[in-house]
Amino acid sequence: MRIATYNVNGVNGRLPVLLTWLEATAPDVVCLQELKASDEKFPRQAVAEAGYGAIWHGQKSWNGVAILARGCDPVETRRGLPGEPDDAHSRYLEAAVNGVLVGCLYLPNGNPKPGPKFDYKLRWIARFEALAAELLPLKEPVVLAGDYNIIPTEADVYKPERWLDDALFAPEARAAYQRMLDGGWTDALRHLHPDERIFTFWDYFRNAFPRDAGLRIDHLLLNAAASRRLKQAGVDRSVRAMEKTSDHAPVWIELQ
Repeated sequence: MRIATYNVNGVNGRLPVLLTWLEATAPDVVCLQELKASDEKFPRQAVAEAGYGAIWHGQKSWNGVAILARGCDPVETRRGLPGEPDDAHSRYLEAAVNGVLVGCLYLPNGNPKPGPKFDYKLRWIARFEALAAELLPLKEPVVLAGDYNIIPTEADVYKPERWLDDALFAPEARAAYQRMLDGGWTDALRHLHPDERIFTFWDYFRNAFPRDAGLRIDHLLLNAAASRRLKQAGVDRSVRAMEKTSDHAPVWIELQ
């Protein structure tokens, strides 16, 4: 079972890239972030014609998450992150697919730091940690996949010294990520590739992708049941090189 996460940076504008990738790699489950489309603008028909059932939580111009399942419909289990009733951002969606519980998240960027956006990021992380603690001990496999907007360690950024003042590299965010790992979640990509230089995001500016000046901010965290079934993990870098593509590349795992 191949599960992927992909920040599409605008699902309609990047639809040809998304469909090409789906056809080439045929992931069983896909978590999409940054749809930048209201619910009625989600490309339901094109996704269905590609062979995928889908649920989505859209938002006009900003945010938005979706879960696609090849050959079936995801069974929605949660829409929105608990803990802040007035939070109108579409950043979390959860579904059961063929015996696996999949959470799709788009964690806030948090810049500029300090400021209200960073404060919101920290509150969101705290709410996410609380939910993750509930999901961790489940007996069925759980995968929390998405754009975390957190650079976990210095090994996950091309020049750490340039990111010291950025919310993605903030000590508070990195500490929260490490707490989840210490608590029992497995960072799938790093677990299987502990010493490799792996990035999932390259800015559009300053020739970042050809220089491989990237970041690793797209993650799949697994509970114990999912981790025991983990066989492979990787990044589809070639998608980042396509025309009119996202600044992220898809990240995937394979579970037995």
